[in-house]
Amino acid sequence: MFDGGVTSSRAPLRPHRDDVLLAVVGLLGGTALWALGLHTQGDRPLDAPWLTLLPLAVMCGAELLRRSRPLTALGVAAAALVADQFTRGTLATILMFTDLVYAGVVYSTAAAARWIPRAAVALTVASTLAVLAAFQDRIAILLGVAVGLLTLAPATTGVAVRTHRQAADAARLRAEQTALLAELDRREAVGAERARMARELHDMVANHLSAIAIHATAAQSIGDPKASREALSVIRENSVQGLAEMRRLIGLLRAADADAAEGAAAEPATAPTLQGLASLVDQARTNGAASGLRVVLDDAREPGARLPAPVELAAYRIVQESLTNALKHAAPGEVRVRLAGPEPLTVTVTSPLGDERPGAAAGEAGEAGEPRAPGSGAGLIGMAERVALLGGSFTAGPEAGGAEHAGERAGEHAAYDGKHWTVRAGLPTDENTTAAPRRTHG
Repeated sequence: MFDGGVTSSRAPLRPHRDDVLLAVVGLLGGTALWALGLHTQGDRPLDAPWLTLLPLAVMCGAELLRRSRPLTALGVAAAALVADQFTRGTLATILMFTDLVYAGVVYSTAAAARWIPRAAVALTVASTLAVLAAFQDRIAILLGVAVGLLTLAPATTGVAVRTHRQAADAARLRAEQTALLAELDRREAVGAERARMARELHDMVANHLSAIAIHATAAQSIGDPKASREALSVIRENSVQGLAEMRRLIGLLRAADADAAEGAAAEPATAPTLQGLASLVDQARTNGAASGLRVVLDDAREPGARLPAPVELAAYRIVQESLTNALKHAAPGEVRVRLAGPEPLTVTVTSPLGDERPGAAAGEAGEAGEPRAPGSGAGLIGMAERVALLGGSFTAGPEAGGAEHAGERAGEHAAYDGKHWTVRAGLPTDENTTAAPRRTHG
């Protein structure tokens, strides 16, 4: 809540330097008027000239409290003004009283700021009617105007100033809140961009590095020169492709930084699509041949179906990461990639999971009891994040094998018991839901 100034309950007792200056100027000015014999009234009951200085001194003391104790100062000032009417009076005392009425509205509590102007109106009307009724003279109107100038005018000015200060404080608070929300949005955008970059790096590089690690192990353990040359060829091919993708990503990041520095909108980056899925499967088939994996692509979508770019990118990366995990962890057998659609686009990747390799799904050991390639679990997290951004569904885990594949798989791998590891993602293809990444607050 804004009080328009300093509240009486929390204000310090030490006078503000501006209040001290007003008190000193008022005292010096009033003393100068008294010395020159410039009074506001003629003969009064307390006619001794020096008595005029007493209300003046009390009013100057009240000025010291105008900001720290405005209501107390106003009460003392009212008593001093009444006492001044019994002396010859001085203009400085009257002017300081109007200042204290103004300060009472500006620096007091919100409740006091409401009743002080009302009291000024009531005093003005009451004094005018009382004098008019007592003396039956039109001079009462002039008295009412004088009382209004002393009380109502400074109170109204104080209300205007207090309202302006409250509006300024509210605008300042809104600006601070807007700046805070902007900073929170900026941090969220930075975090989302970092997560996106982490997913892209993992999905692009993990596949190639996994193939390199597996074939490097094979080249070390196999004594056949021909097999070693084939393994080294695969290693070189994956190294070159991984390096090319890293350079492409770095180029995109530098281009985005340059666009941001120039204030220009970044151009949409070239992203993988489902048209390149066949090449991805061929590469996985080559990389997994040495491990006894057969990769099969089953695309049941309608021919020529067009999907939003975010959906195609997410589907491509999910297949890429699933094939990488199969290359690292799956038992020998068939790895099947199936696409179905169009609404939603369903991506299903199954790979064999054998009992002779407990923990194979977690990537604990390879065929010879040694790790094929280390796994961190970041791939599953990245796939789940991609699907969540599009508002889809995602599951990953071991499942019982279907009847249509159990026989052929059992024939391929004697130890296979009909279980497989399944990654399944349902991606909505509605343009309204995939036009931009979803952001959540809270």
